[in-house]
Amino acid sequence: MSALLSPEALEARLRAVGAARYHDKHPFHARLHSGRCSKGEVQAWALNRFCYQAHIPIKDASLIARMDDPALRRAWRQRLIDHDGHEDGEGGIERWLRLCESLDLERADVLAHRGILPATRFAVEAYVHFVRERPLLEAIASSLTELFSPQIIQHRVAGMLAHYDFVSRESLGYFTQRPEQARRDVETALAYVAAHAHTPADQQAVVAALEFKCDVLWAMLDALHHAYVEPGHIPPGAFEPAAP
Repeated sequence: MSALLSPEALEARLRAVGAARYHDKHPFHARLHSGRCSKGEVQAWALNRFCYQAHIPIKDASLIARMDDPALRRAWRQRLIDHDGHEDGEGGIERWLRLCESLDLERADVLAHRGILPATRFAVEAYVHFVRERPLLEAIASSLTELFSPQIIQHRVAGMLAHYDFVSRESLGYFTQRPEQARRDVETALAYVAAHAHTPADQQAVVAALEFKCDVLWAMLDALHHAYVEPGHIPPGAFEPAAP
């Protein structure tokens, strides 16, 4: 990137990253949303995705600890509330646990991350490490996959309700509030990026951070597809679906 982009042009560049690299393009998601997954595959997806969900407030807390601006901290801490709730039994993590329970997964196993694919664990840990260690601008930019999540959520809920008799609108309750939360979070992150990416090198780093986050999500689906679809090599210790 040799010339400084306007905020509008930078946002367009970021959206182009999603158009090319967001994980809604992955074959596993096409399979999930079109009803071609077995129940075991849906269970494996929900279980492994919980590992990611559970680490979102951990990475956000590490971000808040690095913020000098009280206004930015106040805006960002809403993400912790969204996922953890104000008290037990609330928040996005609890709603994802209920999804897992509705799929006949044991809550204790899900909470303990039993059966998680090694690649899921490595990808999630890499993301948390990135947010903790990279400059604040890049760490914030990596959250901008939320630019693309409302559309995939819409397709996911519609597809899963249409094709799977073992899910319900109630069990998919995690997704009810996420689109609006994501839009609010994007406003905060985009405003920060626009205000603090002062040079072409800064803007290139922002784009690279978003590409990295897309790679994390893609790698998680690669692992699921390899283990549970084709060639079907489930690593030792990973979740084993019940025989159909």
